[in-house]
Amino acid sequence: MKIVSVDIIDVKNPLQSAVAKWRPVVVRINTDEGISGFGEIGLAYGVGASAGFGMAKDFAARIIGLDPMRTEYIWDMLQKKTFWGQGGGTVVSAGMSAIDTALWDIKGKALGVPCYQLLGGKCRDELRTYASQLQFGWGDAEKKEILTTPEQYAKAAEKALEQGYDCIKVDVNEIDLEGHAKKRNLYGCFAERDLKVGYDRLKAIREAVGDQIDIIVEAHALTDTTSAIQFGRMIEEFRISAYEEPVMSLNPGQLKQVHDNVNIPIAAGERVFTRWGYRPFFEEHIIDLIQPDLGTCGGLSEGKKICDMGHLYDTTAQIHVCGGPIMTAASLQLECAIPNFAIHELHRYALLEGNRVTCKYDYMPENGKYKIPDLPGIGQELTDKCIAESPKVTVK
Repeated sequence: MKIVSVDIIDVKNPLQSAVAKWRPVVVRINTDEGISGFGEIGLAYGVGASAGFGMAKDFAARIIGLDPMRTEYIWDMLQKKTFWGQGGGTVVSAGMSAIDTALWDIKGKALGVPCYQLLGGKCRDELRTYASQLQFGWGDAEKKEILTTPEQYAKAAEKALEQGYDCIKVDVNEIDLEGHAKKRNLYGCFAERDLKVGYDRLKAIREAVGDQIDIIVEAHALTDTTSAIQFGRMIEEFRISAYEEPVMSLNPGQLKQVHDNVNIPIAAGERVFTRWGYRPFFEEHIIDLIQPDLGTCGGLSEGKKICDMGHLYDTTAQIHVCGGPIMTAASLQLECAIPNFAIHELHRYALLEGNRVTCKYDYMPENGKYKIPDLPGIGQELTDKCIAESPKVTVK
């Protein structure tokens, strides 16, 4: 079997009215035996999708004619023989990630088995799932809310509980009292007044749901070391399960300072790439819940290695998922196959109809738990309609 062409697909965005700057980019690798594999570049949110598209296009030219079953060889070649691959970084790693996952999809389809069988087989039949990003509301997927009052945060948590979720994730500091996101300066020793806003919201959530729900506090690295420690100590009383990205990941020493001064487990990793990037966090025992993203960390090949490294250091894993259905399906395959799985992330974007209709299968959790797709490969593909309507470039 040989790779004959690669399609880089800028998935038509049907969510412009609901989600700003949402742009999934998908790679489809085609073979001479008629088997195609899908992988997603993990830059659908934030700024960078165009760069990821170009990176995948450049990498695609390097794999034409190769045997797609040689996933380890191709991954190493893209890292070692492309110069910038050894430098890593978000865009380079995202391009590698999409190609690697698409190759695993081909491998599973060629052998007639789900990818989890190739990753060691199932460790579990269902995945506990949490409702993610409640600061934008929960319940009505198509209605993007901007929550400001403690009462609104409490109500969103209650809605998640009613739907069967026993864990939520919320950034209580991202939105100010006027409804503006990421406008406040949460840095330094004078941030306490603003941090008290988040404290009050979190207090309302805990009082509303009691101990029926675990809470992950998202921070999006909007706090610095001083304010992150200050806020972490403020919220310890609410029995927080994990404190996610309290500071940026480019300086492991600062995250360690937060880890050592706050009595809440630290979660991080969506902006950490490859096992080389994760190494200092493991060696210094900084992250308690790792969150590699299969669209940026290096794909299924590298995601499995990172999770295995984490297992060595008693670190549990939650694959970061903020992308299209291709990303979700690949994440489910890995999460069911690792012994140190903790929980799966259901981002509210994944509930949006415009996101769900881009792919053939509509996987959704039931009563707060995901079943594992048993189709060959990752178990997900873009629809023919989506591919036909989306801008794309084909490398032959």
